[in-house]
Amino acid sequence: MSAFDDREKAFEAQFARDQEVQFRITARRNRLVGEWAAERMGLTPEETDAYAKAVVQADFEEAGDEDVIRKLAGDLTAAQVEIGDAEIRAALNEMAVEARRQFMDKQ
Repeated sequence: MSAFDDREKAFEAQFARDQEVQFRITARRNRLVGEWAAERMGLTPEETDAYAKAVVQADFEEAGDEDVIRKLAGDLTAAQVEIGDAEIRAALNEMAVEARRQFMDKQ
């Protein structure tokens, strides 16, 4: 049973590593999309940094991307930037690819 236990522990450790990597990539994606939205809103560099951090925090409200999309849509609309959910979702997808690329480049 020792070999089985070792294998089970290895799978659990790999799962934990995979989850951490996914968390980091998602957080990076959210930061990038926050910077994208800040640029669209015409924020200063200091405001952009704070806003990107707020977008990352918004992702902790619920599972999935809907909390981030709601925040972006609401903030962009409040800043009088005409944008639809489809464009926000496209930006999220684009930034997910970029975040994964950046993460892989660091490895």
